[in-house]
Amino acid sequence: MATDTLKSTSSAESATGGLRRLLLDNGALSALIVLVIAMSALSGDFLTTDNLLNVGVQAAVTAILAFGVTFVIVSAGIDLSVGSVAALSATVLAWSATSHGVPVLIAVLLAVVTGIAAGLVNGFLIAYGKLPPFIATLAMLSVARGLSLVISEGSPIAFPDSVSHLGDTLGGWLPVPVLVMVVMGLLAAFVLGRTYIGRSMYAIGGNEEAARLSGLRVKKQKLAIYALSGVFAAVAGVVLAARLSSAQPQAADGYELDAIAAVVIGGASLAGGTGKASGTLIGALILAVLRNGLNLLNVSAFWQQVVIGVVIALAVLLDTLRRKAGATPVAGASQGGKRRQAVTYGLAAVVTVAIVGATSFLHNGSSSTANPKVGLSLSTLNNPFFVQIRSGAQAEAEKLGVDLTVTDAQNDASQQANQLQNFTSSSLGAIIVNPVDSDAASNSVKAADKAKIPVIAVDRGVNKASVDALVASDNVAGGELAAKTIGEKLGGKGKIVILQGQAGTSAARERAQGFTQGLKAYPGIQVVAQQPADFDRTKGLDVMSNLLQAHPDVQGVIAANDEMALGAIKALGSKAGTSVSVVGFDGTPDGLNAVKDGTLYASVAQQPSQLGKIAVDNALKALEGKKVEETIKVPVKVVTKENVAGFTG
Repeated sequence: MATDTLKSTSSAESATGGLRRLLLDNGALSALIVLVIAMSALSGDFLTTDNLLNVGVQAAVTAILAFGVTFVIVSAGIDLSVGSVAALSATVLAWSATSHGVPVLIAVLLAVVTGIAAGLVNGFLIAYGKLPPFIATLAMLSVARGLSLVISEGSPIAFPDSVSHLGDTLGGWLPVPVLVMVVMGLLAAFVLGRTYIGRSMYAIGGNEEAARLSGLRVKKQKLAIYALSGVFAAVAGVVLAARLSSAQPQAADGYELDAIAAVVIGGASLAGGTGKASGTLIGALILAVLRNGLNLLNVSAFWQQVVIGVVIALAVLLDTLRRKAGATPVAGASQGGKRRQAVTYGLAAVVTVAIVGATSFLHNGSSSTANPKVGLSLSTLNNPFFVQIRSGAQAEAEKLGVDLTVTDAQNDASQQANQLQNFTSSSLGAIIVNPVDSDAASNSVKAADKAKIPVIAVDRGVNKASVDALVASDNVAGGELAAKTIGEKLGGKGKIVILQGQAGTSAARERAQGFTQGLKAYPGIQVVAQQPADFDRTKGLDVMSNLLQAHPDVQGVIAANDEMALGAIKALGSKAGTSVSVVGFDGTPDGLNAVKDGTLYASVAQQPSQLGKIAVDNALKALEGKKVEETIKVPVKVVTKENVAGFTG
């Protein structure tokens, strides 16, 4: 009897230990299953064919970048340059094919060669220059991004139509980016598991000195490893640009962190020696499911960053637990191990489908809210102007009984494309979009048009796509007003500097165009310097401080928004409002306070809260089938100390 009890206890402990080992060995897969089930239960819009395809598309670029980063991390390295190399490769393709008439096939090869060249430089600096991988690739991050801006002159370049098909669908439903992701994933798995260079990665990552002593040419292998990372970055850049129909010089900014996160979440160790392509794919899917689901649940973009940070920390903690528990490493597994892995994935798929199918009943028969649903995608909420647009829109939505979902693209055109895709596949009745870039938003707006969803553009238009209405002030006219204001203040003579907005954005280009046109009427005004400060107050302070060293006798400043103008005022100190006149743009609360104080001479105010209010009004009209005007212009107004008291914004 005692023996039977002992055997029973032993069997139970063995089963518990086996389950614990299974979860530790497949932590990322377990997390993905839990996420899918949770999102399916929380949102009735998650478990639809269109939305699941959206998740695949949104994971594609990160996954392709991450496959290349997997090679580097397995070999105990790091590559912080992949996002910038992706942008540079896409820019080279678009620039050579459209501006210089290079055949598209050769242009694609040039893009791939660009990625290889960047990777080789990284590898050379690390292997032969003895630079730490972090420093070498950080330097390449800056160099590649700078070259992208230099080649494109800070503006998006239209992508060749023949390559833009990479952003389309096959048969009207299967996204090409997903196919490219699968192909690149299979290639990464083949390289890691079936080639000499793949085995070398694991050897170098496990113990570089032992690998060298065993006869492995470590330096040459590192060149090849970083070159491979560059190839995958180039492919990711081309896919991303195809989705946006243009090569954006600021594209994939920060994507290197997502790629590294996907690799770590997928089970690779930053210490090197372990990692696999399937794990990386799961890591990329986890990030995509998180962002997609949190968007559908209307979670703030700021909280989304918090959640993703927690997930990354938990992934590293799981890796630590797995190592302490002696879990099976994820390096090259035996045939038996691969069979068990295949069975595990198969069982996971079956369990997921069964549970997700059951949770779908939670949403069956549930009555939808009587309130109309509208989505608002803003280019950024890290700027008071757009915060005011949101406030105006939310106040009007509450007044009219509209359920308003607001998302923040964080000045990332591809992230905004993802958000618009989510809006289109969910149960929203209308969409309001404030484009990061007018060209990049076109494909997403076309998809909404195809789905018969009304689209209202606010503040900036959408090129090459049809919107029901554009609610905006005229950025070019506003720029001309700013130039006229500074020209009249200086009596038509003097030296000025111009602080430009973020390179590649529509607002920056249009306002700069207005400045240029307006200053033509004042030939005595000399523009001694023009520098971008990215619509940011801190950068405005830094750039203005630097310009004052070269031009201490400057008499005027035009800034493309109030935030940069306020930074310039800080740099000018006592000169602001006395010997130097500063003109801003937007009419934000802080800007108007500076006008009252006299440090900011004037602000070209756009009444952003009115833009948000009118956009919601017209979205509701379009949703109800009522006629809306194609263009609704909200007048801009020069606000100075004389009239600021009567301006309400």
